[in-house]
Amino acid sequence: MTLRMHSLGRNYRALVIGSSGALGQAFCQHLRSDPNCALINELGRSTAIPLDLEEPNSISAAAASLSSSAPYQLILLATGLLHREGVEPEKSLKTINPDALQSVFQVNALGPAIVMREFLPLLDTHGAMAVMSARVGSISDNRLGGWYAYRASKAALNMLIKTAAIEHGRRHPNARLLSLHPGTVQSDLSHPFRGARAARPAKQAAAELLSVIDHSSPNDSGGLFAYDGKRIEW
Repeated sequence: MTLRMHSLGRNYRALVIGSSGALGQAFCQHLRSDPNCALINELGRSTAIPLDLEEPNSISAAAASLSSSAPYQLILLATGLLHREGVEPEKSLKTINPDALQSVFQVNALGPAIVMREFLPLLDTHGAMAVMSARVGSISDNRLGGWYAYRASKAALNMLIKTAAIEHGRRHPNARLLSLHPGTVQSDLSHPFRGARAARPAKQAAAELLSVIDHSSPNDSGGLFAYDGKRIEW
């Protein structure tokens, strides 16, 4: 089934940051099949124009390189760090590692903040920018504890998005800046964990998230929404 975005108009331009990940690739696949999408630019650490969330200068350079193709009606940030060599989700306070904590915050909060600073000016005044967050970033929804760095970094990301949405909305009231929870997706991020057995295919998750974006309104800007369209409280 071909996915078609309606809220962005005909011949809309899209930008996918983090296009090499499972979700990023799935976003690109759907957008390429959308007859309303006229252009897709992809950014990541290994793309022709490199962007690395741990290298802030690369974010600024990438935005400058793509400014000539702006405005974009859709910008997606499909990145996140839960684990890698030297970084594991903490089960208790005593396992918190300062270096790992800093790495997770850099990818999940600080890097995205710079992305918003550099790329929101490239967003169409009626466009949508969506950033992948997580339900575990909701403080009120935290009932299990653990995963200190990931939870805290996503909570920080949600606040950054909310604050940026307020500021951006003053000048561009018809734009949307959304924080999205993809759920558990079949990817390298979820693979080592128990919930991976119930993970959804990336292509399904991407289609659901694009539908959430398409059905959103400027009144939703700054909010955190799950893949089923339901709002998640902070």
